[in-house]
Amino acid sequence: MAEKKLAFGMMRLPLTDPEDTTAIDYETVNKMVDSFMARGFIHFDTAAPYHKMTSEIAVRECLVKRYSRESFTLTNKLSLFMVEKEEELEPFFAGQLERCGVDYFDYYWLHAMSAERARKAEELHAFEFVREKKAQGKIRHIGLSFHDSAEVLDQILTDHPEMEYVPLQINYLDWEDPEVQSRKCYEVCRKHGKPVMVMEPVKGGVLASLVPEAEALLKKADPKASLASWAIRFAASLDNVCMVLSGMSTPEQMEDNLSYMEELKPLTGEEIKLLERVVEVIHSKATISCTACRYCVDGCPMGIAIPDYFALMNDLSKFGETRLGRNKQSYARFTGEGGKGLASACVGCGQCEGQCPQHLPIIQYLKDVAATLEG
Repeated sequence: MAEKKLAFGMMRLPLTDPEDTTAIDYETVNKMVDSFMARGFIHFDTAAPYHKMTSEIAVRECLVKRYSRESFTLTNKLSLFMVEKEEELEPFFAGQLERCGVDYFDYYWLHAMSAERARKAEELHAFEFVREKKAQGKIRHIGLSFHDSAEVLDQILTDHPEMEYVPLQINYLDWEDPEVQSRKCYEVCRKHGKPVMVMEPVKGGVLASLVPEAEALLKKADPKASLASWAIRFAASLDNVCMVLSGMSTPEQMEDNLSYMEELKPLTGEEIKLLERVVEVIHSKATISCTACRYCVDGCPMGIAIPDYFALMNDLSKFGETRLGRNKQSYARFTGEGGKGLASACVGCGQCEGQCPQHLPIIQYLKDVAATLEG
């Protein structure tokens, strides 16, 4: 079955209650799945941490029960940050199959690997576990997603040539970023002959809402093109990319993605140079590169809504002090009636920084939030 390059990432699904990430709007997701499939796109992506395990249930209810198993492909992940002992691997995997309502996953990868998680995977024999599940026919293709240096990735792929593909965080803002190392990691995959699936092509929505100066550059070049389209086309234009995962939250976002991914036009040399100028403009503004994955939130002992506070800070960076009063009010609602912890309540335990795929200095950023939005 030939697959088009766009996958429906079921990480940021529409909600019936914006305060409850498990309150997935099944009716809207059904419509989005139908639109996706009707246009010839067949790949779906989920994971246990997404919507606190309810993304997997949405897969079952909105996709698996409504379409034949042969009509789509499905990715799931072994999230080692949710598993502590080797004996937990089997029930974790069995639970995923049950929640998704399937007998096998087309793609299954070790989730958000780094040097530390690779060591944990070795200790828990996780590489052997996914190989075994592939041999049993419960996984068709195995791989690993990655958030660390190119050097670490090179070593992992050298040690584990059985990994068939590598999902990487790739977008035009992170391409040359010294922390994310998108380009360097991409080149490591080429060296090892591993196709790449792209995660965070729009950087969690960051590249769908740019500072005015950057937006003006892209709108001048193509007034009709969405900001997100530039980001997704950048990722999809790379030679070694086999799939781009886009976390779509609304039918409108999906329609936009489908409109230019049905017949993909790779970026031209001039368009790539334009994006380099956009990156320069973005870097001239003090923004926090948070993708709102929310991995940092669940384990926070103080209940701090970290991504939401960072979004308020980024809004100030983009639009200036005229937004300060409004954003202070939003912050007060989060920490008042919303029941979220104050940024100043951070105890510096560091669990959030350990979970952050972007390696952000969250503790310091929370001090900045407190200084700006409290009082």
